[in-house]
Amino acid sequence: MKCTRCRATANVEVRRHRSAFCAGCYPGWFREQVGRTIQHGRMFRRDDRVLVAVSGGKDSLALWHVLKTLGYQADGMYIRLGIADYSRRSQAKSEAFAAKHGLTLHQVDLKAEYGFEVPDLLDTRSGKPCAACGTVKRYHFNKLAADLGYSVVATGHNLDDEAATLFGNVIHWQTDYLGRQGPVLESTHPKLVRKVKPLYKLGERESAAYAIIERLDYILEECPMAKGAKSLAYKDLLNRLEEQQPGAKYRFLTGFLKQGRAALGAQPIPIQLGECAVCGQPTTAAVCAHCRMAERGRRKAESKALKYGAS
Repeated sequence: MKCTRCRATANVEVRRHRSAFCAGCYPGWFREQVGRTIQHGRMFRRDDRVLVAVSGGKDSLALWHVLKTLGYQADGMYIRLGIADYSRRSQAKSEAFAAKHGLTLHQVDLKAEYGFEVPDLLDTRSGKPCAACGTVKRYHFNKLAADLGYSVVATGHNLDDEAATLFGNVIHWQTDYLGRQGPVLESTHPKLVRKVKPLYKLGERESAAYAIIERLDYILEECPMAKGAKSLAYKDLLNRLEEQQPGAKYRFLTGFLKQGRAALGAQPIPIQLGECAVCGQPTTAAVCAHCRMAERGRRKAESKALKYGAS
């Protein structure tokens, strides 16, 4: 197998494009794909301040690395979720990356600032810690970006993530989510920052290949609290299909974005937003989901502390 560009021995195959690249050519191809996605999707401009949601994993660190290499103004943000040793290692990876490349990394410490951690939320959302964790992360990425004047929040969601989310929304006919799914989520309130996904056309293996070739030190394991998540099962099913039909995930996702939403009539439903009575962030309720969840999490954390403190 030869490199599509220089005809040297290829190291990375991209089957859906019927192409392959050597270690010297691949990073440039990867960065070109991200750059085109940003430009074609009008995600942000050169003069925009971008906040990258960082987890310590391959996708977010690869995205941050690409944006800085391409010359964008990109800082990072990491949330200390308190998921035992996994969080400690992912935090260390994020901090080491920022230090090595001379980048700014903002951090939010849930325990110190809000009195709870994600494991305290395990029973607060019908036993679905990933849903609770997602609410926490979305809230803080948006809040910090708005507070510090960033134009946009960029996340490392890749093709596998987006195709799995779409698959789940389709089989359950979540038309409200289908209407909102896409690589750009525009601001609909002065305190909401635009959200973008510059890696949505690139697969998980492609991000991993970029990180390995560029020697980005990232955390390898999945979050232990994600065990049993439906999204992992959806990814497994789609990966089997991809093996038989290269490009199936890409066609599924991009076909939906280009034609599926209109055919299904899946349009975003206008939502009237107010401001949370506790924190002032945009919400459809009197008190936002994050503040309600945080209160339950604090009570559980305090109860746990009393229990173990008395024993």
